[in-house]
Amino acid sequence: MTNTAAKQTALYRSLAELPTDATAKNCVLAIGNFDGVHLGHQQVIAQARATADRLGAPLGVMLFDPHPQQFFAPDAPPFRLTRLVTRAALLAQLGVDFTLALPFDANMAACEAEGFIHDILAAQLGVKAVCVGYDFCFGKGRKGNFAMLQTYGEKLGFETHATSAVLQPDSTAPYSSSAIRNFLRDGEPENAATLMGHAFAIEGEVQHGDQRGRTIGFATANMALEDYVLPKFGVYAVRAEILDGAFAGHVLDGVANLGLRPTVGTDKARLETHLFDFDGDIYDANLRVSLLHFIRPEQKFDGLEALTAQIALDSDTAKSQLRQTP
Repeated sequence: MTNTAAKQTALYRSLAELPTDATAKNCVLAIGNFDGVHLGHQQVIAQARATADRLGAPLGVMLFDPHPQQFFAPDAPPFRLTRLVTRAALLAQLGVDFTLALPFDANMAACEAEGFIHDILAAQLGVKAVCVGYDFCFGKGRKGNFAMLQTYGEKLGFETHATSAVLQPDSTAPYSSSAIRNFLRDGEPENAATLMGHAFAIEGEVQHGDQRGRTIGFATANMALEDYVLPKFGVYAVRAEILDGAFAGHVLDGVANLGLRPTVGTDKARLETHLFDFDGDIYDANLRVSLLHFIRPEQKFDGLEALTAQIALDSDTAKSQLRQTP
């Protein structure tokens, strides 16, 4: 599940955007935030897809954007694993027919659990079944849970299914977005990928920088980190896909620095990727950079000469690691 362009899904950003035909109404609906679309999420979607096939209904996913945590704690550190459009594309690869991203605002925060079931699930969507994870909570104050959903489902005529916790390999801990974020913050992208079922990637537009990299023979594609979770600062072996523009579809290996560039300095963390054996102009194009291996922490060098020598060594390390990475 690595090429998110392989299949596109309809993405609606409000109930009003939903089509009135059979492509979205009377659906089977999986509800959650699905940030990262990790292997635990994939089990929920698999159960929902099987239910939709049995009932002859379209399969939709309902999530919330922004994440409720962002609404309640806007000053908290960024924690996003996947952009909304990327989640929708990954979900499509799992057989989801449409994604509904409801705005999480003051009105949604004040919505009582019972009202959410009656007004949205039953009245507006006419769901045939609802599928959720083992720890699903909803509604004002998170007062709604699966038992409540089950009770109302029996009254209103829709099925309810909860997927049991899916445990991490050799662990009693379940798959979770929080565990993935912790692995990334610890500089362990391989472990994060094991839980996600695909590599963690940062997507964004290639910005015009100071072009210092060109002067030392290592041109870089510079990207802002926006509200992605901040992985451990340092140097990574990466694989990048160019998403649009003249070189769209190219997949290239590279080495990247994620952080504050202590040798030359910057006021905001960013990702700078040097693509091997590539000299095309990709300014303003969108890039997806997958962090595959952590090489070393960021460090300050005594000048550009020392920095250049280290980048050459880092490039050799990255090439060696990537030759062994499918």
